[in-house]
Amino acid sequence: MKTFQEHTEEVTDQISSGNYDQALRRIIDFALDTEQITIYKKTNAFLNWYDSHLHSEEVPGKLAQLFSEITTELKQKEPADRHILTTMNNWEKRYSDAFTLGPLNLEIRTGEMVGLVGENGNGKTTLLRSLCGELKETQGELYFLFPYADTYDLRSKLIYIPQRTPSWRGSLLQNLLFVAASYGYAPAESVEITELVIARLGLRKFRGYAWKNLSSGYKMRFELARMLLRKPKILLIDEPLANLDIIAQQTVLEDLRQIADSPFRPLAVVLSSQQLYEVEKNSNQIIFLKNGKQQDLNREEVKFLIIEFETDENITDLKRKLSQLPLHSLEQNGSTFVAVFDKEMKREDFIMFCLEQAVNIVYFRDISKSSRALFLK
Repeated sequence: MKTFQEHTEEVTDQISSGNYDQALRRIIDFALDTEQITIYKKTNAFLNWYDSHLHSEEVPGKLAQLFSEITTELKQKEPADRHILTTMNNWEKRYSDAFTLGPLNLEIRTGEMVGLVGENGNGKTTLLRSLCGELKETQGELYFLFPYADTYDLRSKLIYIPQRTPSWRGSLLQNLLFVAASYGYAPAESVEITELVIARLGLRKFRGYAWKNLSSGYKMRFELARMLLRKPKILLIDEPLANLDIIAQQTVLEDLRQIADSPFRPLAVVLSSQQLYEVEKNSNQIIFLKNGKQQDLNREEVKFLIIEFETDENITDLKRKLSQLPLHSLEQNGSTFVAVFDKEMKREDFIMFCLEQAVNIVYFRDISKSSRALFLK
């Protein structure tokens, strides 16, 4: 968790290095943190000016001035406490004799991003739907450790975005304004805060678009905007990266991580994804499900050196060459190989060996401490 000072230094560095778009996304987060309509208006006024002055020499000065006003306001606020939001204790969901998810024991905390990974059909969507209250457990306990008035109020704080989102009528802006009005924002405030959320998620030029005119990636961004206006405690997202290119995936994950780690309005984000390495890089916690069971990877106690790599050599020649090393096993999946060695061996030894034996490596990753190791047979 970063301190408020660390967050502000990061934005200052972005402005000084000319990375204005990235700085602006963080400044919008801080503007929303103030919960002051005067700050909302100043930020939206800058956004309108910035649209037509992208290459102006005035940009860094105006951006720094806006950021200074926002941080001055925030220095009067106390950062939010970080605490456990929900726990599962020996929790299970059973579907007759066909499939059982669990038992699960986990904690989800404020400010965390939790990655939910595993092969298809292992219970990721079932877990998300259970956390948001759509499914009832067969046994075990699920506790929500934050204040809520009743079941309706609880469900409003547990936001679930499915992989296939429903269609809607009208424009993107009209729909988001309706959501803001429905969740208690005053008329003037709802307009300003909706514009900020739209800008934060890169949707400004799509304000007037209808559902059918948006790509799958921007439909997901719309859903994120809609859910953020509802001020959730826990945001649960099923495969948000499925229809995004690699750059968009990295941007969305970075956005979610920053939103979760807000100094003043933190929330928890739980997302399922097949993009294991990208999710691991941005998550505070990884939950791996295999055959419905929770699998734990002890990153401190590494039993083997596990190397994932790609090469144009065939498996027969590779086994012959790698037999000179302390090799336990070699698996192939398409053009990707996974080699398991004694833990005493170093990845540098593997690289040097490949150079000496002229093994053409086009991709390489040490997955000894990655959840990818749990996918192995």
